[in-house]
Amino acid sequence: MNITKAVEKHVSGRPSIKDCLKRKLINYSALSRQIGSELGISNFDAILIACRRYAEKLKSEEVLEKRIIDILKKSRIGVKNRIVAVVIEKTIYYNSLLELEKEIRKKDETLHIMEGANAITLVTSSDYTDNIRKLFKGQIIKISKDLAEINVKSPRELENTPGVLSQMCSLFAERGINIVESMSCWTDTLFVINESDIAKVMDALKF
Repeated sequence: MNITKAVEKHVSGRPSIKDCLKRKLINYSALSRQIGSELGISNFDAILIACRRYAEKLKSEEVLEKRIIDILKKSRIGVKNRIVAVVIEKTIYYNSLLELEKEIRKKDETLHIMEGANAITLVTSSDYTDNIRKLFKGQIIKISKDLAEINVKSPRELENTPGVLSQMCSLFAERGINIVESMSCWTDTLFVINESDIAKVMDALKF
């Protein structure tokens, strides 16, 4: 077993420990004993050295983290409430979907269509819930109500900066915010969340 690789893999999968390593807020001996116990490795010294080396490697991530935070500071946030997410079977008649899209676009309302392997998800205003029920009767798998759409509009640096989405998701997870759906279009990143979590999201993205 390559102890160095095993330690790095173990720590990288635990964001809280990784963050403490980056900030030098961790007891290396205690961490090494914990890792040794969890991975069944008895070579304490090798684990300790691997932890210290990984902490040094994480220093390079500080520059990237600063770039990510700078992007989020420059981002603007748009919020739309009274959103629904409807999951429908892929056996639908696409004419019905086009009919719905035409009606919603005509009124300049929100509509996002995401097609997966087994289903299609529609994200739109709750005003169209009844229309969707009529058009796709018997083909609706799930309807999620009382949602909100968060649109994070970022500067173009987003294109060449890895980890921005991961950072936002981590910030949401730390606050117990469930992401119902997510999607992106160029520099816009959209999240569908519960309306009750809007304040938490605004707090998470406040820099």
